Amino acid sequence: AVFGSGWVWLCVNEAGDELKIVGTANQDNPLMMGVVAGEVMFPILGLDVWEHAYYLTYQNRRSEYVSNWWNVVNWDVVNKNCAYVVKNHAGVNV
Repeated sequence: AVFGSGWVWLCVNEAGDELKIVGTANQDNPLMMGVVAGEVMFPILGLDVWEHAYYLTYQNRRSEYVSNWWNVVNWDVVNKNCAYVVKNHAGVNV
């Protein structure tokens, strides 16, 4: 869980053989060395849980925002992102 502002990420490790769900505070991200247990992780999906992402529609109902967020995840793109990271051992270009 992320308390306060931050992100939740689905990541692939540098070796390309492990998926992890990672929470980061504020503007930190898994590409930054040391944010995730001393290793760099490559994000393939990100969920913005900063208040600005949901407040106008959901006010303080973050859990409702997250539940509805699942309805718009494009799993085909996430799958392509994962395949790219596994093959290239590098982050996806955005």
